[in-house]
Amino acid sequence: MAQKQLDDCAEILKLDPSAHEILRHPMRELHVSIPVRMDDGSTRVFQGYRVQYNDALGPTKGGIRFHPEETIDTVRALAAWMTWKCALLGLPLGGGKGGVICNPKELSVGELERLSRAYIDHVWQFIGPNKDIPAPDVYTTPQIMAWMMDEYSKIVGRNTFGCITGKPVCIGGSCGREDATARGGMYAIREAAKALGLDLKNVTVAIQGYGNAGCNAAFLCKELFDAKVVAVSDSKGGVYNKNGLPLENVCDYKTKTRTVVSTPDVELISNEELLELDVDVLIAAALENAITKDNAPNVKAKILAELANGPTTPEADAILYDNGVHVIPDFLCNAGGVTVSYFEMVQNIYMYCWGLEEVYERLNTRMTEAYRSVFDASQVYDINMRKAAYVVAVDRVVEAMRLRGWV
Repeated sequence: MAQKQLDDCAEILKLDPSAHEILRHPMRELHVSIPVRMDDGSTRVFQGYRVQYNDALGPTKGGIRFHPEETIDTVRALAAWMTWKCALLGLPLGGGKGGVICNPKELSVGELERLSRAYIDHVWQFIGPNKDIPAPDVYTTPQIMAWMMDEYSKIVGRNTFGCITGKPVCIGGSCGREDATARGGMYAIREAAKALGLDLKNVTVAIQGYGNAGCNAAFLCKELFDAKVVAVSDSKGGVYNKNGLPLENVCDYKTKTRTVVSTPDVELISNEELLELDVDVLIAAALENAITKDNAPNVKAKILAELANGPTTPEADAILYDNGVHVIPDFLCNAGGVTVSYFEMVQNIYMYCWGLEEVYERLNTRMTEAYRSVFDASQVYDINMRKAAYVVAVDRVVEAMRLRGWV
């Protein structure tokens, strides 16, 4: 999917074949086998990865996933998207990504800590504040980032808070990081609504994926826009109320039972049904390939905001564009996370902390400028928003490669 999207962009930009070929492949990647002592005394070996896709604009940056279905191709694609995301937001960073094949829900706290530290033991020479800076992603948390930062600091013999982002605030984390992905997405939705002439007050919203980004998005829709969130879902199913969900209750039951479907006094729906609801804004905050050529014709939302990475296939993209659905592509919509991670790096470098409002103001500025640059490109080239985002981002990376003499 990532390569197909790049190929489409290369055709629009009439990209030099040498530059195109470089950008189709990661610059370097590391595969590691990680032995971990389990609580029962046995040893399990976990497979892990770290991919540095392109560093023309600066050190690579990207999250680490702990997921039972992780694959190296997924990590490569996510590292590519991080490259375009950083370029699109004007960050002096390249794109990277990491992952470990595991199910963290089946691990004890002790096993999770030992796995986190062991991952750093195996990749530490590959990463660092001036090389590659990991961050949280699917099923990784600020606590896991704290363990990883501590392990890296022990190895190099000094406190190195800037080697990892997404840490707790008291050990070098940034204010505003917890809801940064969702809040950045809200700023993008606000700009999309302006472009479409849509009043966000009292619009209806459905959210597929009720993890950290999806949950924060639900509350921010209400807080920032006074919008009505009528449906949310997780991996086990969804809940719906046409008059608006009781978000506090949904969140409480998700915390207690690990699923929203336990929420009382709501209508149960499937993930597939949620995607096809007649709502104004659909937020895709689950995993990849949720919207395909099969269900795209049934998407009725005016705005599709991709808080997840790669939720829409290229075939679905074309259908949505033809049907007038305004898609805010993933590496624009969910760029709030890496943007505040960059802010965290900056604060770590000069040992100073910004307040919450300053972080939000800086994030708002970055997201607004990025959205407008993409929207303008979509109008100039008469293309959909994803292709426009690629045009802006790839052009910036290629320019850096050209100036550095790579092509």
